[in-house]
Order: sequence, then structure tokens, then C-alpha cells
Amino acid sequence: MFFKKYVWLTGLFFLGSGALFAQVKLPKVIGSNMVLQRSEFVPIWGWTKAGKAVKVKFGGQIKTATADTGGYWKVTLNPMPANSKPQDLTITSDTSILKLTNILVGEVWLCSGQSNMEYTMKLNRGYAKPAKGVDSAELELAVANPAIRLFKVEKKLSLADVTTTGWNESRGEALEQISAAGYYFAKNLQAKLKVPVGIISSSWGGSRIEPWTPASGYAALPAFAKEAAQPKMMIDSMAPGKYYESMIKPLAPFALRGFLWYQGESNAMLNELGMRYADKMQALVDSWRKQWGNAKLPFYSVLIAPYYYTKRKDKLPHTPQTLPAFWEQQVQSAHIPHTAFITVTDLVDNLADIHPPYKWEVGRRLALVALAKDYGVKNITYSGPAYQRMQVKDNKVVLYFTDANGLKTNDGQAPTFFTIAGADGNFVDAQAEISGNTIIVSSPAVTKPTQVRFAWTEIARPNLVNGAGLPAVPFRTDSLVWSYKK
Repeated sequence: MFFKKYVWLTGLFFLGSGALFAQVKLPKVIGSNMVLQRSEFVPIWGWTKAGKAVKVKFGGQIKTATADTGGYWKVTLNPMPANSKPQDLTITSDTSILKLTNILVGEVWLCSGQSNMEYTMKLNRGYAKPAKGVDSAELELAVANPAIRLFKVEKKLSLADVTTTGWNESRGEALEQISAAGYYFAKNLQAKLKVPVGIISSSWGGSRIEPWTPASGYAALPAFAKEAAQPKMMIDSMAPGKYYESMIKPLAPFALRGFLWYQGESNAMLNELGMRYADKMQALVDSWRKQWGNAKLPFYSVLIAPYYYTKRKDKLPHTPQTLPAFWEQQVQSAHIPHTAFITVTDLVDNLADIHPPYKWEVGRRLALVALAKDYGVKNITYSGPAYQRMQVKDNKVVLYFTDANGLKTNDGQAPTFFTIAGADGNFVDAQAEISGNTIIVSSPAVTKPTQVRFAWTEIARPNLVNGAGLPAVPFRTDSLVWSYKK
């Protein structure tokens, strides 16, 4: 008795008799175990024989499309509420049927950057265990959470599609090898929102920002007009787009809520590039949002951690202020609409280790930002104290901050890492005291103060926090960058 048996093999459909039918190929980001973005239109796309009709069924919806001359087709599912119950998605073309299983509907975020974002749940060689408290990641590896789904893009360069094992439930090897910061972001979101969360992790240790941005992103900004006019575009000796083309672009237009970014150490090491990082962030954010067709997609980043850059043997030498100057560029990029950052100056055990181990706290702080700004959760403090303005009173300076409720120090001592200067610009260590939600700074050596700096050195691990325990953002009063509206 003849019967049809469908087998999915390397992207092709076969019948039991061995006859080959028109294939339906999907991008790797669409597959079983995935999370689809709730409350948004959801594209489902792929390729088949030119002119063939394709039918997609999911969650009671039926959508159809016809492949164009290149075989490309796309349908768009209507916005759906969150759903923790696994569902199937079927794609039919001619006699071929592809079924994707165990699909949830919830929140999806893409996290990217260099090694501090790539930093996995299971510690790899070169990653140190935390010096304080229990290693949360070790405990987490023993726990499975099917409401969290993980998609890791491997470090492979191919313009056709990303390299990946696909979507996986949060357990076993998939959990071990996913971004720790990304996972803890997802865990905190899922625990608060009670909806499924999917994390797409696409990072490359040691990478600079330039290869994560397409050449078109730089060409669109006046800041890079000189480079764009050259026959071969180079941005500060680096060709743009390599990682973007292979590890970001193939993921679009998969529906998602926003982006997380933890990168900057490699650019800080180059020293001379620090003053262009804000422009490079603008190019990256604009180009990613353009690729997804949404100019308002949230983009949240991490101020890189204190580290002994001065002890490195880089091409250009560093000073203790090289890192603060880079922080300034990161803070300046927060002027881009729908962006924000977190501070991690308190999460460093060893200034000679560029990989702070407390990634569960990095993820938690990023989640606080998203919960407050994107999910409307009330009464959440998501930022540490951020400099707002200063006032000179006699021989002292009064500093005012945003997010300063409950201003305190995390060790009960006087606030640390404040310096003060007069008109001559010579900064000296200052005494600082908390007065309500302000800080009063002074020094016997400066009778007419004009400027204050806080944590303006690469070794700064200050103790100033707000009532939520979040660390104060490094700043200098002699720059308008730091007085920004969130």
C-alpha cells in the first residue's frame, strides 16, 4: 500500500517513494522551541520554488503568500497575547508540510557585544569565580526553565545565514553556553512578567564596535563623511560590517522587543578612538533599528567596568583617565532616543581582570531598565545616582543627582573617589559627605572650587549608591555630557 511520508532533511522534503518535491527553507532563527514576540506583528519568512504558494498556520491564524521570482516569501502574523502553552506552527507548500513544535509567545531580546556579553553561564577557561558570595551561575545550571528559550549564534562568518544549534529550552548544554548576562536578563524579566522570554545571543570576544555596524550605517552620518567618500571604507583602520553581515542581519526581521549591548573594552584599548565611540554607537543603533524597520526599538548597554588599562602594552599608552573618557562617550550615546545604560563599577573583584564575574547582577540591572521603560512596571529604580547639576556655596560644592533617593554608601564610610579643583584645573582629593539626596564636596587646598570629578580614574570602585543599591554613575562637572535627561 502506497502512503506519503514526509522527512525534513537538510532543508528538503522527500516522499517515502524517494521523489523530490519543492523545498521550503527557513532562516535558522525560525524553528521549533522558539519564542514569538507578543503584541507585535510577527514576520515568518523563507524560500521555496518561485511562484509557489505558501500557507502558514499558527495560533488560529492562517496566512498565505506566493514566492517571488527569487523564491522568497513572507507572511506576517497578527499581534498575539503571551502564551506559555506550547503550540505548533505549520508551513505548507504544494504537498510539503513543515511542522515546527513547542513554540511559545512572549518577549524576545537580542544581546550582543564582546567577551563580557559572550561570557557563558558555565565558566570557560580564563573566567574567574566571584570572590564574594555564592556563584549564582553554578546553582542556576541545575535548574531547567522551559519558559525561557535560548538561541546562540556561533562565531562563524557566513553571509548565507547564522551558524547555530537553533532554539533550545533553558537547560543542559544550551544553558551552559548561553550569555550569562543575557540569561539573567531573561530570568528576571520572566519572573516579573510571568510570560515566556526568548534570548538571542550573538557576540564575539575581543571584537570592536565597527564590524557590528554595516558600512551604510556609517555612510548615513556626517561624522563619517570623510571615510564614506573613500573607495574602500575604513573606520579607524577597521573595515565595517563583518559581524553585522554574518551574525546580525540574517536574524532580521525576526520580531523582537529590543537590544542589549555590552562592548567597548576593545575600543577603549585603542585609546585614540574613545572620542568617536558615541558616533559609532549612533551608527550601530540606527542601522540595527533600520534593519528591523523600527526606529524606536530599545537599546540598552553597559558602561564597561574599571580595569588596569594603564598596565597594558597597547599601541598608544593609556592614562588613568582613558577609561573615564570612554565612559563619557558611552554616556553621551544615551542621548539617542530609547536608549539607556547601567553602571557596574561595584562588580569588579580584580582590576587586572577585564571580565567581572557577577553577570547575574548585570542581567538584573538591565532587566530593571526594561521593566521600567518598556513594560510599565511602577516604582522601579533602574539607575544609580546620575549627576544633574552643581552649586558653589562658599568654599564647597553641592552636587545634585537624579535617582538619588536614599543616597548612601555601601560600606557605611564617607563617599569615595571625589576630586575637586579651582580655576587652575588642578584636581585634588576631596572630602565628601551626604546631605539628604545631595553630596557636599570640599578640600582645604581649594578655597574657590569650580569643578568636581567623581570616579574619574580607571581604578574607581566607589561606594556611593542610592536606596536601591545601584552605584553612582562616574562624571565630571566640566562637561555637559553628564547632565543628560533620561
